[in-house]
Amino acid sequence: MAISTRPALPRSGEPAEVDQRGTRRRSALLRWNWIGGSFGWLWLVVVMLPIYWIVITSFKTRANYYVQNPFVPPTEPTLDNYRQVIEADFTRYFGNSLVVTAGATLPAVLISFMAAYAIVRGSAGSRFLRSVNGLFLMGLAIPLQAVIIPIYLIIIRLQMYDTLMAIILPSIAFAIPLSVLVLANFIRDVPKELFESMRLDGATEWGTLWRLAFPLTRPALVTVTIYQGLGVWNGFILPLILTQSPEQRTLPLGLWSFQGQYGVNVPAVLASVVLTTLPILICYAVGRRQLLSGLTAGFGR
Repeated sequence: MAISTRPALPRSGEPAEVDQRGTRRRSALLRWNWIGGSFGWLWLVVVMLPIYWIVITSFKTRANYYVQNPFVPPTEPTLDNYRQVIEADFTRYFGNSLVVTAGATLPAVLISFMAAYAIVRGSAGSRFLRSVNGLFLMGLAIPLQAVIIPIYLIIIRLQMYDTLMAIILPSIAFAIPLSVLVLANFIRDVPKELFESMRLDGATEWGTLWRLAFPLTRPALVTVTIYQGLGVWNGFILPLILTQSPEQRTLPLGLWSFQGQYGVNVPAVLASVVLTTLPILICYAVGRRQLLSGLTAGFGR
């Protein structure tokens, strides 16, 4: 039997009315898109203008900065500001920040991932794990500024003052609560049937953790790693309170010292800002897809 694929014709008088409605709807959407696009471009200009000013100013000399228009590119670009910043122990500060960021972020994410898995898989029948989860949630309500004095006294008692470990340990403690909350929500989204099938196949909890939960929550792990890494990289209070010697300074504290050292040399200060921001841009460029997928996961459900 042949089946006709021709659409059913509407009643008389309907095509013109339907076309008019569709035309009005498309014109309305087009008008709103133009308005939204205009605001989007305006916001892009607002965001990019300070970045543009920082970059072009870092290539100017001190004399040209005060006589030229601040938004005009330099006529004779120079790298003297970058050379001056690098010669002022910038590489030491960069290495310290790299050690502190890696030493605090990787253990915090690893501990948080295992804790989140234990909370999700065992909290239903364990009062202890539910209490631990509540303890992590309480940690989100405690700001760093409120406990900086107890942390300082503990570090003094442990004889770790003026060391990088004095910055790493508190950074791990403050990174765990939020990481556990985010990772636990992602692990809860994994279907229980997958865990049950792994158990039927004879996999242990440790094997299920690394062979099932870890690959499925990789976007969340990348998101948490980048977020916590940026927080540690830009941290200022802990290095300021828990370190003293210039050899233990991190980049934010070193940038503060550059502002004091080059109080009137604005191009040199902005050159140090550019060098401090480059690792953040590289991390975003490398993990951009995983970061966006981790941030937007769950919105389509």
